[in-house]
Amino acid sequence: MHAETRPRAGKPIAVAPRPDRRQQLRRWFQAGFFVMFVLAPPFDLLRYDLVAGHAWFLGMEWHVGFDDYSAGRIGLAGILGAVLLKVFLPILGAGAALIFTAWKWGRLYCGWLCPHFSVVETINRLMQRATGKPSMWESRTLPPREPDGTPIRYDRRWWLLTVPLAIAFAFTWAVVLLTYLLPPAEVYGNLVAGEPTRNQLIFVTAGTVVLSLEFLFARHLFCRFACAVGLFQSLAWMGNRGAMVVGFERARAADCANCYSACDHACPMRLKPRNVKQAMFTCTQCAQCVSACETTQRDNPQGPLLGWVAGDAARRNEAILAGQRPGAAGERR
Repeated sequence: MHAETRPRAGKPIAVAPRPDRRQQLRRWFQAGFFVMFVLAPPFDLLRYDLVAGHAWFLGMEWHVGFDDYSAGRIGLAGILGAVLLKVFLPILGAGAALIFTAWKWGRLYCGWLCPHFSVVETINRLMQRATGKPSMWESRTLPPREPDGTPIRYDRRWWLLTVPLAIAFAFTWAVVLLTYLLPPAEVYGNLVAGEPTRNQLIFVTAGTVVLSLEFLFARHLFCRFACAVGLFQSLAWMGNRGAMVVGFERARAADCANCYSACDHACPMRLKPRNVKQAMFTCTQCAQCVSACETTQRDNPQGPLLGWVAGDAARRNEAILAGQRPGAAGERR
């Protein structure tokens, strides 16, 4: 009979995708977007050429029409219409798509695509190996083990990799950002020949220094307080009480007693995932806390305590965590 095929009590029950599968997929998305971020200018997918005075989009020259306006070939109405159609509408369209995604699912762009956040996570892991802390500003050393129990050996020699890699990331970012403004062939050609122009050298040097300091000391602060893209996503997300959020089964909080707060330690933004949504303002929906909980609770027949929830489930989750009766959040939509 069908009932005989059900798992016996006490056996782990698969209640969610394997954590490594989700995180592997996220890593692929991050790697793909980082590659696109680097290669977009050389392939003229998206950049603005200060030398030529026009943009490139998907391999095509993107002219607004200022040259035609200066030459008298189009009037004021023509140039205003061109600016509206070719500048403001594309920007507003991309912004609207980003904000709608954030309103419904949170900062998915940050956690799954953003090339800066992928650097944040990489430096976090290396710094934790070197000091036991994923950030210079962490108040205490994290437990030396992975969520699955694998021991981690902290060794200051990891600094020999952490600092050079942060500088390498900073240099890469500075050069790539420059190729969004100047012809990539010129920028890379000058660098390979060791003959960058004075302005190129100043830009790359200043960018490398500033970004190196940011990657080593202030990468989380940038994501939390300085990134306009992240800030507007968070504001949109907070405005939707039914948006996707990391839910916590508070009724089963006793199951956390045998855990070493793996979800807290896994968060690259240094947040407390079992808290209310207001305290998770800068959550990037990377789901590392969910994966950590799934791993530590893999032998629990009831499954993990953390998981993505949306709609009414998200409202109930917030009501319970806030100490309200479950229906209160749904009444104040």
